Amino acid sequence: MRLTDFFKKKGTGSIAKDRLKLVLVSDRAGCSPEVMEQIKNDIIAVISKYIEIDLEGLDIKITQTESELHNGPVPALFANIPIKDMKASKK
Repeated sequence: MRLTDFFKKKGTGSIAKDRLKLVLVSDRAGCSPEVMEQIKNDIIAVISKYIEIDLEGLDIKITQTESELHNGPVPALFANIPIKDMKASKK
């Protein structure tokens, strides 16, 4: 689920699909869906301090990837965060 999803009216099918995605991703990562949602919200909050992002195009997920140490697959965080604009630095 995205931050903007809280302000939109969604159908039950769409809500169920989002929840299923969150459960599958959290299962791969070995953490609860609540923890996964908190991680996503924290990433959004931190990045939003410095850049304006497109929440509609935001995609954060955990997948399996091969370890550089060649000891099998490990969870990896992938984030596709479209940038709308850079915020002016405050000095």
